[in-house]
Amino acid sequence: MLEDGSRFDGLSCGAVGEEVGEVCFNTSLTGYQEIMTDPSYAGQMVTMTYTQIGNTGINSEDMESDRPWIRGFIIKESSRIPSNWRCEESLTDFLTRHKIPAIQGIDTRHLVTLLRDKGAQRGVLSTTDFDSDSLMAKAKAWPGLEGMNLANEVTCKKSHQWQGGDIEWKENPWHIRSLDDVPPVDVNAKPFKVVAVDFGVKHNILRNLTGAGCSVTVVPATTSADEILAMNPDGVFLSNGPGDPDAVKEGIATIKDLLESGKPMFGICLGHQMLCLAVGATTKKMKFGHRGGNHPVKNLATGLVEVTSQNHGFMVDRDTLPARVEVTHESLFDGTLEGIRLKDAPVFSVQYHPEASPGPHDAHYLFGEFVELMRENCAK
Repeated sequence: MLEDGSRFDGLSCGAVGEEVGEVCFNTSLTGYQEIMTDPSYAGQMVTMTYTQIGNTGINSEDMESDRPWIRGFIIKESSRIPSNWRCEESLTDFLTRHKIPAIQGIDTRHLVTLLRDKGAQRGVLSTTDFDSDSLMAKAKAWPGLEGMNLANEVTCKKSHQWQGGDIEWKENPWHIRSLDDVPPVDVNAKPFKVVAVDFGVKHNILRNLTGAGCSVTVVPATTSADEILAMNPDGVFLSNGPGDPDAVKEGIATIKDLLESGKPMFGICLGHQMLCLAVGATTKKMKFGHRGGNHPVKNLATGLVEVTSQNHGFMVDRDTLPARVEVTHESLFDGTLEGIRLKDAPVFSVQYHPEASPGPHDAHYLFGEFVELMRENCAK
C-alpha cells in the first residue's frame, strides 16, 4: 500500500510480517543479490523492473555487505527453481531467513509508472494486515528519508583491516579524467595506505581499492579526522551509504577537517554528496532517484560517455557549488551533477558507482586515478 492510497495485492515470497519504508525501483536486469545487500538501500523497499527475479539463487560470494538492508522486496515473479552452480539457497529462503517481507505477482510496470509520475512514496508491505485504511495510516506515519541519518546505523562497529580479497585493476585508457595517460597501477609496489570511512560501504569498492594497490583500513562513520590522520594514511576514501546526506552532521564535520590536511580523497555516492556539503554546496531530494545499471554519464574532460551503475535518491544542487569546485561529470538522462574535483586540493568524487556490482565497468579507471593522486602527493 502506498501513501497515496494505491493498493497492490499479490503473493508473499519472503518472511511473514510487516515493514514500512520508502518504495523505490531499480532497472537493473541482474544483480538482485547485490542490490539487496547494498547498505545504501537501508530504509527502502525495492521494486525490480525486470520480470523474473531469483533465477540464480543466492550465494555467499556475491554479498555486498554482511546482510541484506532492504526493508521489503517487490517483484513480478520469483523463480521457483534457482539454477546456478554457485547457488546455496533460494531467494525466498534468503528473505525468510533475514525476516524481510516480499511480494510477487503484482503489476510492477504500473507501480513503477506511479513512482515515476508521483515520485518515490512511503509504503507498507504486510502479510498480516489487509485493511486499506490501517495500511495507509501506517505508511503516512513513517517519517521518510529526509532528515534521516542512516549512515550511523549501517556503519561498522569498529575499525578493521579489509581482508576480503580484491579485484585486479586494469588500465582503461578510453575513460580518463584528463587527456594525459594515467600510469598503470604497479601491483608489485608497496601498497598505499587508505582509510575508508564506512558510511555504508560495499564490499566491491573495498575489493577494487585493494586490487588497485591499496592496503585498506575501514573505520566507522563516527571516526574523527584526528583519529583518521593518526593512522598516517596516504589517502582517505569516503564511501557510499543510505539516507539524507545533510543529516550526517558528524561525518560532514570530519570531511571539513580532513580537507585541511591536504590528504588525497575520493568519494562515491553519499561520500560525494557529503564532500560537496563540506565545501559549501547543498543537496536535495530527487523525485524518484537514479537506480539501475544503464545510466549514461558524460566525462566533461574527454567528451566520452560512461554507462554507469547508480543508486541514489538525493543529489547535489549544481548551482550551489563554490568556485573551488570543478564539475567533471554530468548525467545524460537529466543533466544532474555526477562528478567533481577540487581545484586547490587532490580531492575528487562521483555520484555513481564505478565498482558496479551490479553494472558495467566503464568507470573502473577511477580507482587508478585515486592511486595516482596518492602517488603524486607522496612524491612531493
